[in-house]
Amino acid sequence: MTTSRPSFQAWMILVIGVLTQMAATLAITGPAFLIPYMHADLDFTLTQAGTVAAAPSFGLILTLIAWGAFADRYGERLAMTLGIGLTALASAAAVAVVDSPVRMVIIIAASGAAAASVNSASGRVVMGWFPRHRRGLAMGIRQMSQPLGTGIAAVTVPPVAAAGGFPAYLWFVAAVTGALAIVCFALVRNPPPQVPTRAEVADLERRNPSEPAATADDHTDHEEVEPTSAGEGRARPSSVFNPYRGDSFLWRIHAVSALLVTPQFAFSTYGLVWLIAVQGIGASAAGAIVAAAQIVGALGRMVVGGLSDRTGSRVGLMRVVAIAAVVLVAAIAFLSLTQMPVVAAIVFVLASTVSVADNGLAFASVAEAAGPRWSGKAMGAQNTGQFVMSALLGPGFGALVTAFGYPVSFGLIALAPLLSLGIIPRRDIDRIT
Repeated sequence: MTTSRPSFQAWMILVIGVLTQMAATLAITGPAFLIPYMHADLDFTLTQAGTVAAAPSFGLILTLIAWGAFADRYGERLAMTLGIGLTALASAAAVAVVDSPVRMVIIIAASGAAAASVNSASGRVVMGWFPRHRRGLAMGIRQMSQPLGTGIAAVTVPPVAAAGGFPAYLWFVAAVTGALAIVCFALVRNPPPQVPTRAEVADLERRNPSEPAATADDHTDHEEVEPTSAGEGRARPSSVFNPYRGDSFLWRIHAVSALLVTPQFAFSTYGLVWLIAVQGIGASAAGAIVAAAQIVGALGRMVVGGLSDRTGSRVGLMRVVAIAAVVLVAAIAFLSLTQMPVVAAIVFVLASTVSVADNGLAFASVAEAAGPRWSGKAMGAQNTGQFVMSALLGPGFGALVTAFGYPVSFGLIALAPLLSLGIIPRRDIDRIT
């Protein structure tokens, strides 16, 4: 087992990735915190305000895979710089149409579409710079950026809008994302070119037995040899293996993630209402509990990622997380039958933490199984599935609660991680190292 330590460059890239993802999250989630302002001060109807708030997420969903493919082809530095830079330009352009709901939706959606570059490219660049025995921790830290970015948006956006209106929020986003675009251009470096791994070689030779795959020790006229940061020549294979066709691993991880993300969005969307309406907890205390759950959940991603490095298995730990999710979501369903506010608060924090714990594991597994030439597209697909599930779950879980109440609704949600246990692969696949 390798004991090489991540370089200073790797840690710097991780910090930039986290900050850039937080800036993108500010642009994507910020409008949701301005719904009351849009309704009261801009005279938008609630439907119009809600559509503006949802517009960045719709733009994001449409371009995640495309940005991943762009990063695979042209590199993470260009993808991150261009994407977050376009986010800044779109936010600044939206200032001119702040009184028009239709134009606002279009430009804010374009801002989300541009910000999607960071979701795919920042994960890809982190995976490329870290050795396998530190990737779980690195991706766990990187995945902390989204809940932290949402928390920062919740704290900063309302006062900024109160001081200067919606235009002040847009200029705020433009300034933050513009600054990160400069940082990405100046400091981000694409990972060293990857040697075709044994897994890729075996996959390619199985699919094309007449054209053996090239390795670092087998340079042919069809290969382009590039120098790495250490000065070693590394070969690029003449044919590109499609990991989605070689086996079902990526499809299964995408499906597992869609199932495991179900409790996460149920808690993040309806957790506050559940604490207030079902458990009788005051609004301020309930808000503090939800905020605590977000912070603990962010830390949980990092801890679980580090554990996957120590145990040497992403999918094995994913199975443990799924079992814990079944138990804790079922406990939430049981607690919905009666008021036990103290117990409910503790279980809610634990359940929320477990519901997000698999996130870094799944992204690390996807990137490793996809390999360096497909990881951008694969992480884009991973993100797309999760955002689509969240979009469906919002109205879907609300309809369940309306029809059956919280106990039955959370009981049904507990079936999602239970079903995932039959889909989680038995062992990891790594086509990066």
